[in-house]
Amino acid sequence: MNELVVISGKGGTGKTSLVASLAVLADRTVLADCDVDAADLHLVMGPDIQRRETFTSGREAVIRQEDCTGCGTCLALCRFDAIVRAETADGPVFRVDPAACEGCGVCVRFCPEQAIDFPECECGEWFVSESRHGPMVHARLAIGAENSGKLVTLVRQKAREAAEAHGFDQILVDGPPGIGCPVIAAITGASFVVVTTEPTRSGQHDFERVAEVARHFGVPAAVCVNKWDLNPDLADAIEARARDLGLDVLGRVRYDKSVTEAQVQGRAVVEVDGSPVVDDIRAVWEQLCQRNQTKA
Repeated sequence: MNELVVISGKGGTGKTSLVASLAVLADRTVLADCDVDAADLHLVMGPDIQRRETFTSGREAVIRQEDCTGCGTCLALCRFDAIVRAETADGPVFRVDPAACEGCGVCVRFCPEQAIDFPECECGEWFVSESRHGPMVHARLAIGAENSGKLVTLVRQKAREAAEAHGFDQILVDGPPGIGCPVIAAITGASFVVVTTEPTRSGQHDFERVAEVARHFGVPAAVCVNKWDLNPDLADAIEARARDLGLDVLGRVRYDKSVTEAQVQGRAVVEVDGSPVVDDIRAVWEQLCQRNQTKA
């Protein structure tokens, strides 16, 4: 299974726009949106949801008031200040602040009345859909929810299952930005990583950090400089640094307002006729195809 993951060291480099265009150019591929903290590939792909499932992860303590004797053991033991005490005419009442609870389970373990439940948390949803350019697996993390790395792993797993079900041998992944747990979950075991960056100082700095993450996990990687013509000198410097780090240079994509215009229409820019940026993206895709053929 060939799994191509597009990531970036920072947000706003054009990662999702590039993935959307590559999805149009690709043949017999499954899409996976692993940027679960801020998923937006669906805005361009227009998926028709076929399957919707709840994502559960972690646990949260809940005090059953009918069984609580008000002893205060949970308050004394909690190290996260998640137990709230309120005085009433019938004595103290304790409850768990869900925003502060870390799910450690100490209060559950040591409650003398066993009056604290410990259910799994509903942290979001994941979907299996059909888009106009093939099957798509995506997800939505709930506001303030954690464990996005676990959800990324789940999305990748379901994407592989979808590829096998359709007889496809390729998965195209829109990965998260940055260098944290979601990125590690997105690239570990992948076939190839494309790092998108932009010719700014922050783009250069964050590109080097995420390139180091890919190197650390032994995933072959290449760089694509988006909006290169905004600062050609810095684009040259980024490509030179990429070669120093052992990364291939796939190509450059110019700044083009038609990208935004296509997004407003809910389309990838390669679906818009006459846009000069289309040639740049096609050249990047051809480089990827040639690399896969050479590898094969």
